[in-house]
Amino acid sequence: MELFLPILLLILGFTMLVKGADWFVEGASGIADKFGIPQLVIGLTIVAFGTSAPEAAVSITAALKGSADITIGNIVGSNILNILLILGITATIVTVAVKESTIQVEIPFMIVVTVLLLILGYQGNSINFVDGLILWAMFIVFFVYLFCMTKKGKSEGITDEKQRSIGKLLIFTLIGIVLIVWGSDVTVNSATKIAQEFGLSQRFIGLTIVALGTSLPELMTSVLAAIKGKADIAMGNIVGSNIFNILFVVGTTALITPVTFSNNFVIDAMVAIAAAILLFFCVTKTSSLKRKAGIVMLLSYGAYFIYLIA
Repeated sequence: MELFLPILLLILGFTMLVKGADWFVEGASGIADKFGIPQLVIGLTIVAFGTSAPEAAVSITAALKGSADITIGNIVGSNILNILLILGITATIVTVAVKESTIQVEIPFMIVVTVLLLILGYQGNSINFVDGLILWAMFIVFFVYLFCMTKKGKSEGITDEKQRSIGKLLIFTLIGIVLIVWGSDVTVNSATKIAQEFGLSQRFIGLTIVALGTSLPELMTSVLAAIKGKADIAMGNIVGSNIFNILFVVGTTALITPVTFSNNFVIDAMVAIAAAILLFFCVTKTSSLKRKAGIVMLLSYGAYFIYLIA
């Protein structure tokens, strides 16, 4: 009975995160669509930021409360989940087309920033203020690249928000942000309580339960986008989210407070790098992510999960 309330609150927290991210994405992408921003850019920025907002809120909250292992575990775990589990599930449902720029620039950039996270964390076993500045500098470089992409094409019209006013879309966006922030606080508190009751490490909780909960928006967004034929958003959402998670979330957290990077996370970070490289090779030849690749990704995540519980 002692665990009933924490588990109930954990479910409530996840629900708030998912619904908050959903409303944030709906409002923000609708506003962007009205201004004719290209589909891929929307996926890499607004949708990616919206679905990464739970990771940002949870990680910053956890770091401020002294649960640093949840911070890094949440980010690394979410990035692994995003590629192996979410893209794996999406690809088994429908073939995901991948644009040339994603293969040539965005996925390689994702690999580079993941390697950078490992290097920065391994040196001194923490991500400090200076490291945060480095990550934010990379984040600005990424945004300059996206700004240049915005100049290249017109939006294909990814939403049906044309009939909604800017005011309504802004309300959706603001309510979404409130739910995300509030839900993150509930999620961290309840997950930490459950971990203590079961004697589980914060690393395990961050890499699994919290990572899965905060990755639910990516799962919903990617699967629905792929089914609706919006492959640019499906792939851009995951690649963009992973880049945001490292550069914005870890970078911002490190600027607020040093984030411990224990030796246990070295292997997890290497798995995240391997997952990104696997994605690159899966899409290089055919410019798409097919069912066979999706199955390989799901099996790879299964093997990683077995490693975690072993």
